Amino acid sequence: MKNPQIKNIIFDLGDVILNIDVPVASKSFAELSGREQSEILTIFKENDLFRQFETGTLDEAGFRNFIRHILDFSDLSDEAIDTAWNSLLLDLPPERVELLKKLKETYRIFLLSNTSSIHITQVNKILEASTGIEKLEDLFEIVFLSYEMGLMKPDTRIYEKVLEQAGIKAEETLFLDDNFDNIQGANQVGINTIHVQKPTTILEYLKDYAV
Repeated sequence: MKNPQIKNIIFDLGDVILNIDVPVASKSFAELSGREQSEILTIFKENDLFRQFETGTLDEAGFRNFIRHILDFSDLSDEAIDTAWNSLLLDLPPERVELLKKLKETYRIFLLSNTSSIHITQVNKILEASTGIEKLEDLFEIVFLSYEMGLMKPDTRIYEKVLEQAGIKAEETLFLDDNFDNIQGANQVGINTIHVQKPTTILEYLKDYAV
């Protein structure tokens, strides 16, 4: 049901705008390195790989070198690493972009994503191939990316920073994310939320807002 107080909508990226399959990346690195996928997952978790890259602790070169180090595979090329890392990024349905355009006529819309620079470069390629739109910044008023902010969802500080930088009020803002922890983080600072759960998509969740 539509909340008449809402003036701003913040979207997560993965599995909200863009379809993703996170385990595919570990499978790709397993195939590259000749290891089991379960071993790759353990290595990534023990080394806190996602957090380091997605909060900007590691830059692109540092990330690639870290991958070579933790997989003990010094001959991995930059291209091979990027391709494996990006393999979790799937398709971006054009109808979701059309929804964003429609919502933009009435609401201020923003993006807030836990992500990395390598992923964003590829996402923009997928976006352009799918819709002809060159980059995410052409869709949203402000694009908030974890690796640029030095913070990740569900840390409440990232939501507070978004509200402050955008100049918007929590009670007038709706946030959509597929991760329940991220939803709870936003709730803690007073933001209205929708927990996006497949197979339902934002087309259904926001149909009342797009009228």
